[in-house]
Amino acid sequence: MTRRGFTLVELLTALVVVAIVLPVLVQGVMLCLDLSVHARMQAQAASLAQAKLSELAATRMIDQSVQSGNFGQQWPQYAWIATAESWYDARLVELDVAVIWARKGKEYDVTVSTLVYDDESSLTGDSTLLDE
Repeated sequence: MTRRGFTLVELLTALVVVAIVLPVLVQGVMLCLDLSVHARMQAQAASLAQAKLSELAATRMIDQSVQSGNFGQQWPQYAWIATAESWYDARLVELDVAVIWARKGKEYDVTVSTLVYDDESSLTGDSTLLDE
């Protein structure tokens, strides 16, 4: 007569394998979840940076060399810093917007840039190209 079922050694071996594999699987799932949260926050920061860059360029709010602010109560974890610098062509201004946020005690940032035509330099007659 043959017996069906597991022996005690087979059962203990299966438990040991599960005890080794299960924590590794849980750690892998937790790492994936953490990375997805970071990717979502980074994508949101890039979207906020693009929106602020478009707003500053459209409203010509690039007079100061450095501006900063936050996104209000809707996005309290994000802040922005905008810098405007002259570019190679004196008629253009390079506008950079960095969005900064902190997560798990570390600070992250995303920066987007564009060139904005500076009407004031064209009105003053300063339309020469700088030599490189």
